[in-house]
Amino acid sequence: MTDGPLYNNILLGGRGGTNSGQLRVHPGGIAWKKQGGGKVVEVDKVDVVGVTWMKIPRTYQLGIRTKDGVFYKFTGFRDQDVSSLTTYIQTNIGVTPAEKQLSVSGRNWGEVDLNGNMLTFVVGSKHGFEVSLADVSQTQMQGKNDVVLEFHVDDTTGANEKDSLVEMSFHIPNSNTQYVGDENRPPAQVFRDKIMSMADVGPSGEEAVVTFEGIAILTPRGRYSVELHASFLRLQGQANDFKIQYSSVMRLFLLPKSNQPHTFVVVTLDPPIRKGQTLYPHIVLQFETEFVVESTLSLSEDVLNTKYKGKLEPSYKGLIHEVFTSILRGLCGAKITRPGKFRSCQDGYAVKSSLKAEDGVLYPLEKGFFFLPKPPTLILHDEIEFVEFERHAAAGTNMHYFDLLVKLKSEQEHLFRNIQRNEYHNLFDFISGKGLKIMNLGDGPTAKMGEPDVPDDDALDPHLERIKNAVEESDEEDSDYSVKGVEDDGGSPSDDSGGEDSDASLSGAEKEKPTKKESKKEASTSKPAPASKRKPKDGDEDGGKKKKPKKKKDPNAPKKAMSGFMFFSQTERENIKKSNPGISFTDTAKALGEQWKKMTAEEKEPFEAKAKADQKRYKDAMAGYKGDAPTTIIDSGNESSE
Repeated sequence: MTDGPLYNNILLGGRGGTNSGQLRVHPGGIAWKKQGGGKVVEVDKVDVVGVTWMKIPRTYQLGIRTKDGVFYKFTGFRDQDVSSLTTYIQTNIGVTPAEKQLSVSGRNWGEVDLNGNMLTFVVGSKHGFEVSLADVSQTQMQGKNDVVLEFHVDDTTGANEKDSLVEMSFHIPNSNTQYVGDENRPPAQVFRDKIMSMADVGPSGEEAVVTFEGIAILTPRGRYSVELHASFLRLQGQANDFKIQYSSVMRLFLLPKSNQPHTFVVVTLDPPIRKGQTLYPHIVLQFETEFVVESTLSLSEDVLNTKYKGKLEPSYKGLIHEVFTSILRGLCGAKITRPGKFRSCQDGYAVKSSLKAEDGVLYPLEKGFFFLPKPPTLILHDEIEFVEFERHAAAGTNMHYFDLLVKLKSEQEHLFRNIQRNEYHNLFDFISGKGLKIMNLGDGPTAKMGEPDVPDDDALDPHLERIKNAVEESDEEDSDYSVKGVEDDGGSPSDDSGGEDSDASLSGAEKEKPTKKESKKEASTSKPAPASKRKPKDGDEDGGKKKKPKKKKDPNAPKKAMSGFMFFSQTERENIKKSNPGISFTDTAKALGEQWKKMTAEEKEPFEAKAKADQKRYKDAMAGYKGDAPTTIIDSGNESSE
């Protein structure tokens, strides 16, 4: 398929309007792929029965007719492409392209040529227009000489176009010699019967291979009778009738619902079906999981042994969703996607979530995410720029739920909300295992979810500042900050929801150790800090519950002593940033904590020695400072400036 000429910006005409893509003609046949991925059309050279060229306004159109009666129209070729491609097709495909001329006279009197599934209106020896009989939904007689063709409006026909063909009328006089009738069947009736037999519509059309009655469809919503025909799928409801060619079916999804007696079957379409002004790229069917059916296909033994050999069986018996997908796959050839390795805490295949104020379930699949049932949203891993875990924004519930933000390379964002906290680790392990970029890392839903990354090392980290304020800390507390302390934190100090209980996030050493200055008088002129932004001062018995004015820091006060972990962080921080370009401050702190925790006592000894020396320096400096410090200045115990 890699050999042969390649043409860009080639439009595939017909159903669904026009789609731009790439066309390659190779020794094995013809292949067209939609631009940006998706729909693919492949025709083997053994199936090609006719090739035509036609000059249309501003370009040329290449027509490919297959032995199954399907006619493909590709437009966008230049003058110089016609001769070179004609020679290549003759040599490698073995078919000589014929030249057609387009009628531009505007006359509406001519002849009708029915070939395969195409109706061609010919004016003289030139082509006036062509329509696909697969798009015909009904035919009606008006009087004795007029035949009206009705086209599917809510089908994939014209799904990407503002205007679409809905009806066409033909007048066939009794003197017509092309469709000869008799007194009981005038030529118009012969013409109508011919179209009905080729379009598979009406009572005289081809019988459905199998029919499933009363199936619940969630999008587009309603109960439908689902008919599987040899070349198309039909959904017949009380108010709507959809006819979908199998060439529009891209993939099937078979997804059981978690802890519920139902199973989703999703039929993904390109182009989508249309109902009014709404496009539906996914048809979501819901089956009862334990319902057993037995179906016999209306296909002859010869057809089963030739066209569908190895694809279909004469009869099926089993669970309804398995029978439905097996038959549909055999008819249309689409692949079936089932749940992957992901399992939720309830051992299901999805997690409960909400999208755009609609409750549903999110399926983490091997190659993407699928949110069902409404709006059905399929996100492939290749389309994702990054994902981000966020703490739930609702007050009082941030400990029980979290959100998952998925940003696409196209700048579009999807926010999946209200995911239960206990699903965090399963989702995190799955996403990281797929190699997707995660903007913020943590050990739980409360691990700084939703907080912006600190842009540089000079900015203040409230968690790190809280550790700096402690006079003495053990090795366990240092490592606990980087790993466990983040998980135990009920919220960021800047989070309004954690204002009154902010002392709960302090370590035991910080809450119980009194300061040496708690007996000194407070400065009455200090400006009080907002309750949601300040942290409890050392010696404050009521913690964050009692509002006290913020104290002025003496700039001459000695600098607090640093712990062994802090000296280690100063040494290794740059190495981690060099090994991981673009790593956030949060991720750096987490990596430092993990390294410190794994270090032996001998490896920690140099940093602990520095910490002991710094502690001695601090005590000596404080002894000299206490004799000279003014009594009206109170050390707030906070290294951050006001």
